[in-house]
Amino acid sequence: MKNTSNTKRAMTTRQLTTAAIIAALYVVLTMISSALGIASGVIQVRLSEALAILPCFTVAAVPGVTVGCLLANIVTGAPLPDVIFGTLATLIGVLGARLLRKHPVLAPLPTILSNAIIIPFVLRFAYQVPDAIWFMFLTVGAGELISVGILGLLLYKVLKKQRTLFE
Repeated sequence: MKNTSNTKRAMTTRQLTTAAIIAALYVVLTMISSALGIASGVIQVRLSEALAILPCFTVAAVPGVTVGCLLANIVTGAPLPDVIFGTLATLIGVLGARLLRKHPVLAPLPTILSNAIIIPFVLRFAYQVPDAIWFMFLTVGAGELISVGILGLLLYKVLKKQRTLFE
């Protein structure tokens, strides 16, 4: 019995550590995107959103990416509605990616869709962006398609070759 308890504790510690590393990486990548001027606005390509593919490899990526998004939004000075609803959009996306982990080509879709639907309202009400909501659905969706659909799937292909990374 004692050995089983230690194994469970070690797994929990490893998952927590993995989640923390993913969260830190998300923050750093968002800060780089922000410095490049592509992290926010009507057209946004957060390099960090590529990490939304990681739930295909480990459940630890769900809290890792979510907490990373929360911290990144706070660090970059996002208004409270963006901190709350931007993080919620990411949480919905990574939960969906986790559910679709056996179908990695489809795994980016929940993140793309949740951000394309939620973020335009954040842009309108938190940032007073005057563009039409339907237009922002398209622009935010396009940015997410680049971040998660293209960069995320490229990341998936690279990490898939490194089988032991998340075992």
